[in-house]
Amino acid sequence: MIKKVIKSKEEIYNDVLEVYVNEINKNPEIVLGLATGSTPEPLYKKLIEAYNESKISFSKVETFNLDEYEGIKKENEQSYYAFMNKNLFSKVDIKKENINMPPNKEEGIEEYEKKLSEKKIDIQLLGIGSNGHIAFNEPGTLFNTRTHKVKLAQKTIDDNSRFFDKKEDVPTEAISMGLANIMEAKKVILIAIGETKAEIIKELFSNDNISEELPASILKKHEDVTIYMDKEAAKLI
Repeated sequence: MIKKVIKSKEEIYNDVLEVYVNEINKNPEIVLGLATGSTPEPLYKKLIEAYNESKISFSKVETFNLDEYEGIKKENEQSYYAFMNKNLFSKVDIKKENINMPPNKEEGIEEYEKKLSEKKIDIQLLGIGSNGHIAFNEPGTLFNTRTHKVKLAQKTIDDNSRFFDKKEDVPTEAISMGLANIMEAKKVILIAIGETKAEIIKELFSNDNISEELPASILKKHEDVTIYMDKEAAKLI
């Protein structure tokens, strides 16, 4: 079941922050599924502020990230490891051994999947791609897919090119949590901001169809999903 929340961008991030503060304080050993990209950045800034104000501690928190580019070294500023370190990990008291990033090569998938299977993600944070992908699970990904190597759709490569100096620098493959992994999270929070997400949000809610051609539609089968949208993202529903 999906709960829809339509508010201003600032209200959305304040609401989601409140969820995280409450849940972290209720369970200091909470397991968080984290996302990268522009969507979660405002939330991470607010979490850092909450930490600096002694409202929360990450000292016992464990994290799992959704994805990582294949073949990119973690020292590369465009790696998702570097993104997370810059935007959250280096600014709070999380222990390095409690940070779990997907591998940057196929050989590490089994180990990452084993760690995931030993834990239960309490809150999974998601954005949504303009083609309906969640994590790097592109249209056509099987719903029962677990952590896997992904060939990125051209639309995703085009969308991500804004983060690179040249489009040809954008990796074309990635390692991603599968849709089955995401569905095992106890709670899912998806944030959609801006009119570029309006068409896919319309498609997601326009009917009851659950299709592998729209990966995010699998969330309709989850018991606890909240989708936060600003007015621009929700303007067509």
